[in-house]
Amino acid sequence: MAEKRMLIVPAELVKKIDNNRGDMGQSEFVNFLIDSQLKHDTKEPQYATKEEVYSMEQNIKTLLKSFLDFFVNYGLELGKQSPENDLEELTSKLQGLQKDLDSDNSEERKATIKWK
Repeated sequence: MAEKRMLIVPAELVKKIDNNRGDMGQSEFVNFLIDSQLKHDTKEPQYATKEEVYSMEQNIKTLLKSFLDFFVNYGLELGKQSPENDLEELTSKLQGLQKDLDSDNSEERKATIKWK
Protein backbone atom coordinates (compact mmCIF):
# COMPACT_ATOMS: atom_id res chain seq x y z
CA MET A 1 0.00 0.00 0.00
CA ALA A 2 1.31 3.42 -1.02
CA GLU A 3 2.12 6.01 1.58
CA LYS A 4 -0.61 8.65 1.80
CA ARG A 5 -0.24 12.35 2.46
CA MET A 6 -2.71 15.16 2.83
CA LEU A 7 -2.81 18.10 0.43
CA ILE A 8 -4.66 21.22 1.46
CA VAL A 9 -6.29 23.04 -1.46
CA PRO A 10 -8.90 25.79 -1.70
CA ALA A 11 -12.55 24.74 -1.57
CA GLU A 12 -13.14 26.16 -5.07
CA LEU A 13 -10.50 23.80 -6.48
CA VAL A 14 -12.13 20.83 -4.78
CA LYS A 15 -15.47 21.82 -6.39
CA LYS A 16 -13.80 21.98 -9.82
CA ILE A 17 -12.27 18.55 -9.28
CA ASP A 18 -15.58 17.06 -8.15
CA ASN A 19 -17.48 18.63 -11.06
CA ASN A 20 -15.08 17.27 -13.69
CA ARG A 21 -13.81 13.93 -12.37
CA GLY A 22 -16.73 11.77 -13.48
CA ASP A 23 -16.41 8.22 -12.05
CA MET A 24 -12.82 8.72 -10.91
CA GLY A 25 -11.92 9.34 -7.31
CA GLN A 26 -10.45 12.69 -6.35
CA SER A 27 -6.91 11.40 -5.94
CA GLU A 28 -7.20 9.35 -9.14
CA PHE A 29 -8.35 12.42 -11.08
CA VAL A 30 -5.61 14.67 -9.70
CA ASN A 31 -3.01 12.00 -10.50
CA PHE A 32 -4.41 11.71 -14.07
CA LEU A 33 -4.22 15.49 -14.57
CA ILE A 34 -0.66 15.71 -13.29
CA ASP A 35 0.49 12.77 -15.45
CA SER A 36 -1.17 14.14 -18.58
CA GLN A 37 0.33 17.60 -18.02
CA LEU A 38 3.81 16.20 -17.45
CA LYS A 39 3.58 14.07 -20.59
CA HIS A 40 2.42 17.10 -22.56
CA ASP A 41 5.33 19.25 -21.36
CA THR A 42 8.01 16.64 -22.05
CA LYS A 43 7.15 16.31 -25.74
CA GLU A 44 9.87 17.88 -27.79
CA PRO A 45 8.68 20.32 -30.42
CA GLN A 46 9.01 18.99 -33.92
CA TYR A 47 11.09 21.08 -36.26
CA ALA A 48 11.70 20.79 -39.95
CA THR A 49 15.06 19.40 -40.94
CA LYS A 50 17.48 21.29 -43.18
CA GLU A 51 16.70 18.89 -46.00
CA GLU A 52 12.96 19.51 -45.69
CA VAL A 53 13.43 23.29 -45.71
CA TYR A 54 15.75 23.05 -48.71
CA SER A 55 13.25 20.82 -50.53
CA MET A 56 10.41 23.27 -49.81
CA GLU A 57 12.56 26.17 -51.05
CA GLN A 58 13.30 24.33 -54.30
CA ASN A 59 9.60 23.49 -54.79
CA ILE A 60 8.62 27.13 -54.27
CA LYS A 61 11.24 28.27 -56.79
CA THR A 62 9.91 25.73 -59.30
CA LEU A 63 6.36 26.94 -58.73
CA LEU A 64 7.33 30.59 -59.17
CA LYS A 65 9.21 29.76 -62.38
CA SER A 66 6.12 27.95 -63.68
CA PHE A 67 3.97 31.02 -62.97
CA LEU A 68 6.48 33.28 -64.67
CA ASP A 69 6.69 31.02 -67.73
CA PHE A 70 2.90 30.91 -67.95
CA PHE A 71 2.45 34.67 -67.86
CA VAL A 72 5.29 35.32 -70.31
CA ASN A 73 3.88 32.77 -72.76
CA TYR A 74 0.37 34.14 -72.27
CA GLY A 75 1.62 37.64 -73.08
CA LEU A 76 3.40 36.40 -76.19
CA GLU A 77 0.25 34.56 -77.34
CA LEU A 78 -1.75 37.78 -77.23
CA GLY A 79 0.77 39.47 -79.48
CA LYS A 80 2.44 42.79 -79.12
CA GLN A 81 0.04 45.58 -78.47
CA SER A 82 1.14 49.06 -77.74
CA PRO A 83 0.57 49.98 -74.10
CA GLU A 84 -0.24 53.52 -75.24
CA ASN A 85 -3.20 52.23 -77.26
CA ASP A 86 -4.48 50.31 -74.24
CA LEU A 87 -4.20 53.38 -72.06
CA GLU A 88 -5.97 55.57 -74.62
CA GLU A 89 -8.73 52.99 -75.05
CA LEU A 90 -9.25 52.73 -71.28
CA THR A 91 -9.25 56.51 -70.93
CA SER A 92 -11.87 56.93 -73.66
CA LYS A 93 -14.10 54.28 -72.07
CA LEU A 94 -13.84 55.97 -68.67
CA GLN A 95 -14.62 59.37 -70.21
CA GLY A 96 -17.65 57.85 -71.96
CA LEU A 97 -18.89 56.47 -68.66
CA GLN A 98 -18.35 59.82 -67.00
CA LYS A 99 -20.35 61.58 -69.77
CA ASP A 100 -23.17 59.06 -69.31
CA LEU A 101 -23.22 59.73 -65.58
CA ASP A 102 -23.13 63.49 -66.07
CA SER A 103 -25.89 63.44 -68.67
CA ASP A 104 -28.29 61.52 -66.40
CA ASN A 105 -30.54 63.78 -64.40
CA SER A 106 -29.64 63.04 -60.78
CA GLU A 107 -33.07 64.15 -59.49
CA GLU A 108 -34.85 61.50 -61.54
CA ARG A 109 -32.86 58.78 -59.80
CA LYS A 110 -33.60 59.90 -56.25
CA ALA A 111 -34.96 57.29 -53.88
CA THR A 112 -37.33 58.25 -51.09
CA ILE A 113 -38.31 56.23 -48.05
CA LYS A 114 -41.68 56.68 -46.43
CA TRP A 115 -42.06 55.92 -42.74
CA LYS A 116 -45.40 55.01 -41.28
